[in-house]
Amino acid sequence: MPDATRDPNFPITTAPDAPAAAAITSAGVEQLPSWDLSDLYPGPDSPAVATDLDKAEAEAKAFAAKVKGRLASLSGADLAAAIEEYQGIEETLGKVMSYAQLLFAEDATSAEIGKFYQGCNERVTTISSHLIFFSLELNRIEDKVLEAKLSAAALARFRPWLRDLRVFRPHQLADELERLLHEKEVTGRSAWSRLFDETMAGLRITIDGEELTLSHALNRLSDHDRSRREAAAKAIGATLAGNARLFALITNTLAKDKEIIDTWRSYGKPESFRNRSNMVEDEVVEALVSAVTASFPRLSHRYYALKARWLGLPKLEYWDRNAPLPEDDDTLISWPDAVARVRSAYRGFSGELADVGDKFFTGPWIDARLKPGKASGAFAHPTVPSAHPYLLLNYHGRARDVMTLAHELGHGVHQVLAAPNGYLMSGTPLTLAETASVFGEMLTFRAMLDGETDARRRRVLLAGKVEDMLNTVVRQIAFYRFEQRVHAERRNGEVTPDALAAIWMEMQTESLGPAFTFAHDYRMYWAYIPHFIHTPFYVYAYAFGDCLVNALYGVFRDGHPRFQEKYLDLLRAGGTKRHKELLAPFGLDASDPAFWNKGLDVISGFIDELEAAMPSQS
Repeated sequence: MPDATRDPNFPITTAPDAPAAAAITSAGVEQLPSWDLSDLYPGPDSPAVATDLDKAEAEAKAFAAKVKGRLASLSGADLAAAIEEYQGIEETLGKVMSYAQLLFAEDATSAEIGKFYQGCNERVTTISSHLIFFSLELNRIEDKVLEAKLSAAALARFRPWLRDLRVFRPHQLADELERLLHEKEVTGRSAWSRLFDETMAGLRITIDGEELTLSHALNRLSDHDRSRREAAAKAIGATLAGNARLFALITNTLAKDKEIIDTWRSYGKPESFRNRSNMVEDEVVEALVSAVTASFPRLSHRYYALKARWLGLPKLEYWDRNAPLPEDDDTLISWPDAVARVRSAYRGFSGELADVGDKFFTGPWIDARLKPGKASGAFAHPTVPSAHPYLLLNYHGRARDVMTLAHELGHGVHQVLAAPNGYLMSGTPLTLAETASVFGEMLTFRAMLDGETDARRRRVLLAGKVEDMLNTVVRQIAFYRFEQRVHAERRNGEVTPDALAAIWMEMQTESLGPAFTFAHDYRMYWAYIPHFIHTPFYVYAYAFGDCLVNALYGVFRDGHPRFQEKYLDLLRAGGTKRHKELLAPFGLDASDPAFWNKGLDVISGFIDELEAAMPSQS
């Protein structure tokens, strides 16, 4: 089933501290929206949940009895009917798990919700084990035989799904092994991931005698007061260090688990499975990573040297990375104002795009509240095509939070437009899933920047955008390289907490540059990044999406004919087309090594503009 689309680990996190909460209330953003999950189920105790699971189990067993062992002999039309039936069962299971995941994201500290989530996970895993045979048996059909069947129009509709399924053909195992791995997931990776989530949700950081959640404490790293940033940073580091053995155990266990499965499936590199899942060639990813790494000096190194001068510091400490600039008055933006800005930016680009986006605000399909136990950061969950996506945010009233709303709304709009492709083909690879989100963010940023006449505010907006882009591109590629190193080291034996910390510090020093000093207590900050646990090697998709959108937005600004029409077609395609097909109408090709530099040049250009606009007194 499709995974929720999660965003990078900027400190856009939950539950502000008391002073911040008071400031937000005075700005009028205390009435933050909560989502209504009843479009999925009325509640976790609703009989509809059990009814759907029972129905799906009966259908899965009947489906297996009817077609297992017969797929190669079915006509094209009959095979299409089987895929339709399979899709319907999977969508029911996806609906149940989407509901459980969203409830868990709303409060991971609730024992009752945790029990419901685990119960759903176990039941869905048991039911779907009856369906494991289907994709395996489809992949055993010879190419020529399948191609003949595809002459049937009903089956031809599923050609993109079959194409993507067959990417994994060389890596699939015997049916019984596949079923064993599938059924053990609930006591394997899934269980370790849940342990990580619940541990993170339960952490409390003591700062100046006050106990804060981790996300609450991370929010202080954007505080104007440097002493408050430092206190928060050191307390976070100490708390993470106090749990170092647990986090190292989770990381080592999952990395070893991945190594075992990758070896059985004959994947050459730890990242190979993710690239296959993203339907992107290894060479394209390596070209991206190489281009970004080579650009560290002209991007992050240059910007942070500029920021140090702007802050009047000889060196930046790690808790200064997301510090507000001196000119930033930290004016809080109310939720209604944020919504108005984002809706206006979307409508200025395309009325059709804006109409889809408006559904999220009237749904209500957004939860932006600040509450204990809630998942940090932000994400868009596609749920299932028969329902609609939901957005989770933690709105603190800052300009960066407005960008987050624009970003997640882009995901949601993309998911709505792609839904008519059906459950199996509506989801996009992670690399393309970031297209609409980053594009929506860029639309909103440009609208805010173009509408700002005050030179000081323009500099603050521009600097904020540069920092977000560095977080999305440079930081995520540094994360990716950290993962590469960790998984490589794990193949030589368990990686100690000190060794994990050493790799982290090396990657951070290389990517952020000589403007920083990195105190010892920063060594454990790798531990709170959920992507390393939930979706190994996910993170490069953010850099992929950001650079892709920078190039795409440049085409739009250059007046490319019928751009809006082509862009909406790109979103509607969902998972039916790959990146080469989707970018071709815009004259772009991600397999061209020069493509990535087009996107990186946009960031460099923004830094040029900031250097030219830097106040002379700094």
